[in-house]
Amino acid sequence: MTTRTRNGEPALRASPTPRAAPAPASGATALAGRVLLPLLLTGAVVATAYTLSAQPGGGPSLAFALTLGAVFGALLQRTRFCFLCHARDFIDRRDPRGLLAILLALAVGTVGYHVVFGAWVPNPVAPRLPPDAHIGPVSWVLALAGLAFGLGMAVSGSCISAHLYRLGEGSPVSPFALAGAAGGFLLGFLTWNDLYLSTIITAPVVWLPHHLGYGGSLAVQLLALGGLAALLWRFRAATASEAPARKPPQTLPDLLRSWFDGRWPYWIGGLGVGLIGFLVILRLKPLGVTSAIGSAARRLGSEAGLVPLRLEGLDGFAGCATVPGDGWLTPNGLLVAGLVAGGFAASLAAGQFTPRRPTLRDAARGLGGGLLLGWGSMTGLGCTVGTLLSGTMAGALSGWVFGLTVLAGVWAGLALPRRFVRP
Repeated sequence: MTTRTRNGEPALRASPTPRAAPAPASGATALAGRVLLPLLLTGAVVATAYTLSAQPGGGPSLAFALTLGAVFGALLQRTRFCFLCHARDFIDRRDPRGLLAILLALAVGTVGYHVVFGAWVPNPVAPRLPPDAHIGPVSWVLALAGLAFGLGMAVSGSCISAHLYRLGEGSPVSPFALAGAAGGFLLGFLTWNDLYLSTIITAPVVWLPHHLGYGGSLAVQLLALGGLAALLWRFRAATASEAPARKPPQTLPDLLRSWFDGRWPYWIGGLGVGLIGFLVILRLKPLGVTSAIGSAARRLGSEAGLVPLRLEGLDGFAGCATVPGDGWLTPNGLLVAGLVAGGFAASLAAGQFTPRRPTLRDAARGLGGGLLLGWGSMTGLGCTVGTLLSGTMAGALSGWVFGLTVLAGVWAGLALPRRFVRP
């Protein structure tokens, strides 16, 4: 339910809804909670990565995935990089800084992806596609998946990647949202064959380098992102004129403390996410966070006899498709585990680990929104990280379509109830 002011207008909430820090602790308690525990957790991640790296075969890849996942989680937590919160900032307060950070991430990643794909597939002639790229079919099914995912974000309070790092903050909603997402994947498996045979099988797969070459695709994407940024920047100027100037840290201890107590700037989140997407594709495959979750749901559903024995065409898609046999001891599974661990360590260091007992409303929000998140992810072959970020960076039309429909779903989930529901 939206909080409202006395005159009935919706109360504005600053993104990204940072959880209230507990009462300041002092002495040994503060040292243990905000310094020693994060260091111990970081040491455990490093030790696990070192052990994994010694495994024959893919050990180094597993270690890299766990380590980079931890960095990814810490970055998301400290910059509060969250698609819903950034969109809500603009819808509620016309503050575009979060959306600009997303555009920055897309621009940086677009350059990196085109450089890597240019080496992997020097001549981008159809129907050849880069291996594992999040380039999917475009149809009304993809648009419906994006709308469902956006509504799921509005209902549950985050996208899937944000729910993962908020597990480390003690969020009472995120465990239910992730469980609901697993249920949504099962619903997606049940509806997949009908949607695939009626629509997806004949839907076009549009990869811009097929039509424009790498140079043309890169130019078109950067121009489009730059145009959107220019439109948003007009609101940025108004926001900056209203915001009070922040006093910079005066001493080294103040500077260090600000990195843990305060929120990192938006642009660091955008730049960092774009660079991590580039590093992941160099060593592993395009960035995504739902493959392991979907595969686990598919395995459990198959064992219970809930998932059809044959999912038409699904295993032929790359990206976040739920390949049978994928598990948690895989690069994607360890990337997700590292994301949760990194978010946990960062929230401890910032004093933002504030767990509380979930209410029935928390559970209902999480499960209901999670179902939409899971169905949208499965049907759209990925979430905001896989299909939106990685797909758009790759030059896939499916990434743009999914992103625009996700925003439409978020707007519908946030703005429409406020318009029609009066106190």
